[in-house]
Parts: sequence; C-alpha cells; structure tokens
Amino acid sequence: MPTQVSPAIIRDALLDEHERWMGTPYTLGGTSRRGVDCSSLMQHVFTEAFSVDLPRTTEEQVQEGDWVSRTDLKAGDLVFFQPPGPYNHVGVYVGDGYFLHASSSKGVKLSRLDNVYWGRYYWQARRPMERTQLALRVALSNEG
Repeated sequence: MPTQVSPAIIRDALLDEHERWMGTPYTLGGTSRRGVDCSSLMQHVFTEAFSVDLPRTTEEQVQEGDWVSRTDLKAGDLVFFQPPGPYNHVGVYVGDGYFLHASSSKGVKLSRLDNVYWGRYYWQARRPMERTQLALRVALSNEG
C-alpha cells in the first residue's frame, strides 16, 4: 500500500540542496563543490534529492519529461532560460516564485523567476518526473 506523501517534501529537499551547495562558485564545465555549472548542479540536485538521473547538458535536460506552462510550475520542475550568449541556462523551481540555480555571476543561489533579467529570458519549463514519484523517492531515501 503506497504511503501518502506531501508535495512539500519536494520543496524541503530542494532547500536542503540549496543549503548544501550555497556559495559554490560557477565554473563552466564544473561538476563539483569547487565549481559547478547550471546543468551539472541540476544533475547533482536530482541525484542527491530524488535519486533521478538527469543528462549532463542543458540541451539534453530540456528534452526530459513533459512541458509545463509557467502558470502551472511546481517545486521540482526544471526551468530553462535563453540569455544572451552561446549557452542556455537551467534551474529548478522550488516554489513561491523562486528557483535554485548556478548563477554565472553569484554561484549557487535562489533567484526570483519574476526578476527582470530572468523574466526576460525565460524559455520553458519541464517536469522530469511526476511530483508524487519525486516525493515518494525523497520519503524512501529518508527512511534508509
């Protein structure tokens, strides 16, 4: 019999990841706490918080899961941006208008989606896994 799991557990897991990664500098191609880029951060967050394997690059991650409208964002949805320059950007929505990402200027941080910069370059959102499955994965890893 499946356990009922609150979706709030997803937000809590993401905020725990923010605490763990906060202050890590941005490094293009970086994959560790010494320096990380946006898509590598998403890989680590989804592996550590949800035991979900995401592909390495933003271009591959934008093909994961199902498209989600900006008005239907939920914690755990990947949010994608197309800022000026050669690279797209990815973060994960944590709720209440905030997303977790590796900012090229400030490192790992929470930013507001309605910030003028991020609002201008918002591209799309994807739900890599249904929220009930994400929440269940967090609950199961917490039991272990």
